[in-house]
Amino acid sequence: MNPIRRLEELEQSIWLDHIDRKLLTSGALDRLVGQGLRGLTSNPTIFQKAIAGSSDYDELIRSASSSERSASVLERLMVRDLTLACDRLRPVYEASGGRDGFASIEVSPGVADDCAASVEQALRLWTLVQRPNLMVKIPGTRAALPAIESCLAHGININITLLFSVARYREVIEAYLRALEARVERNDPVERIASVASFFVSRVDAKIDKALDALEGTRRAEGRELRGAIAIANAKLAYEEYERMYGSERWARLAARGAHPQRLLWASTSPKDPAYPELYYVEALVGPETVDTVTPDLFRAYVERGDPALRLIADRERARSQVASLARLGIDFGWVAEELEEEGIASFAASYDKALASIADKRRASAPETGRQALAPPSR
Repeated sequence: MNPIRRLEELEQSIWLDHIDRKLLTSGALDRLVGQGLRGLTSNPTIFQKAIAGSSDYDELIRSASSSERSASVLERLMVRDLTLACDRLRPVYEASGGRDGFASIEVSPGVADDCAASVEQALRLWTLVQRPNLMVKIPGTRAALPAIESCLAHGININITLLFSVARYREVIEAYLRALEARVERNDPVERIASVASFFVSRVDAKIDKALDALEGTRRAEGRELRGAIAIANAKLAYEEYERMYGSERWARLAARGAHPQRLLWASTSPKDPAYPELYYVEALVGPETVDTVTPDLFRAYVERGDPALRLIADRERARSQVASLARLGIDFGWVAEELEEEGIASFAASYDKALASIADKRRASAPETGRQALAPPSR
């Protein structure tokens, strides 16, 4: 059996962390769905690479009015692709009863700490795409939690991204439950509300490993044993929290109204350290009621040599011990998680700005000589 199909039997869904015009228009996405793909996600980095690395978006860019801001062009470009992606994935959505078949679009990184702006942008994207299998991605910063709750309460599917700590994940769960409870209180339906909580995995080990390698003396040997272990251990503890909350009486009342759990999603599953096997995180994070987002290369690798087994639910005591060991070694995981969150926002903001610059460059290159100076500069 295709290993991706075996993952379905183990109740894990594989989504693709990639989007571009060729994927959507060449039949490639349909072929991947035939192999077991259940959804896809996008972010500013993915779109920046797609725009700069191909001519597939040039026609839309050239057709923009000289007075239109590059940020508006980028939004139209993303909305066009996500609308088509949702349509391509609609059969998966319908066949799964709204469990899978989603495509995710992200709000601008510039509004990550602005609650009102996040809500406004999420509502606009949701309205523009007008597809029930869209998810709007909002970074799970503390400042954005009220925006996430508000959007969910308004019936918008939300992908909470850039999660690193179990402590923040508890806050995300609470926001989800409160949003559903608010809908129930208003007698609004909850059975079609979908959400995922996205943990970024490999970035944790990339930063923790660096800190472990810097240890000296007797601590260095203990630290060496923890290399490549903390991201997986952290994910296992997050999944334990998932089981605890969605086994509660509070959740049972919502489930009785047709609500679906907010699934955990594993993002950034390509190892940053070349010493780790290509499928290192994908294999370790197989667990029921979860989603794993993979690059096209990881998807192909898993089809060829994946070995599905429920590893996420194993060795929890060891996972707790490994995370606890960090404090003894003088490494503050809470601080690491906060720094990773800040770095993630900064990275997406940089990619967003690069995407705007790529659009502006293409507009200038295609504009008549007399009109080039009138083009709006790159701007958020």
